[in-house]
Amino acid sequence: MTASTRKRWQFRQPSVIPGFGLALGVTLSWLILIILIPLSGLLWRSSALGWSTFWTLATDERTINALRISFGTAFAAALVNVVFGVILAWVLVRYSFPGKRIIDAMVDLPFALPTAVAGIALTTLYAPNGWIGSLLTPLGIKIAFTPIGIVIALVFVGLPFVVRTVQPIMEEIDKEVEEAAATLGANRFQTISRVLLPGLTPAVLTGFALAFARGVGEYGSVIFIAGNLPYVSEIAPLLIVIRLEEFNYPAATAIAAVMLVISFAMLLVINLIQAWSRRRYGYGA
Repeated sequence: MTASTRKRWQFRQPSVIPGFGLALGVTLSWLILIILIPLSGLLWRSSALGWSTFWTLATDERTINALRISFGTAFAAALVNVVFGVILAWVLVRYSFPGKRIIDAMVDLPFALPTAVAGIALTTLYAPNGWIGSLLTPLGIKIAFTPIGIVIALVFVGLPFVVRTVQPIMEEIDKEVEEAAATLGANRFQTISRVLLPGLTPAVLTGFALAFARGVGEYGSVIFIAGNLPYVSEIAPLLIVIRLEEFNYPAATAIAAVMLVISFAMLLVINLIQAWSRRRYGYGA
């Protein structure tokens, strides 16, 4: 082995803080025990079903509809959170106004609030006899017990992920950058699209991924406002619980495995886009 080859395979130079080997060992052990072993058990249980049985359970009409509702509403809520989360983060970073600290603290409320409480509160507001629902019902608009209600619940629980991911990056962007762009003749749209967004893209994608992942697995805040109607507003996590209560473990395993594969694939695509964005714009390299 040549000297250049040995150098290429060497680890990075150790930092001034010792304990790399111990820290790496603890990290890998924790990762294996908490994440890899449970996921491996799920995949092993799925493979034990046999391909034909697994395919029959995974392509059941009720299962497909529940997966479509779960991933579709989570994707829609994540998109909404990206738009309004970036705007909210911008307001909190760039402007000073009375009550700013209160609003900033309220952003974290979905983190601390039990999801069941959030679901009950949203149902109380958007049910046909609720404060907001009673105003929308005469107009023919129904929120509760529909996929729209699920999206609203997921927007509520996912907004902090976008705000808290984008906000620190915005704080690092100096106002002088915007002023320099304006001095060079850029209008407001060009300043946002060509100066600000390239630096925020990795953080925005990270916030989107976190909000989407939270939405796919959300249960407590959704089951109350969704109404849990099969083929209408039934989410995949609830269907898994139903199959377990029916002692139909193969069906529950198949649904969980499909959710795992789809979630992993979508998060992988998002991470690849993040890596491409960092290479293209030179941020976070």
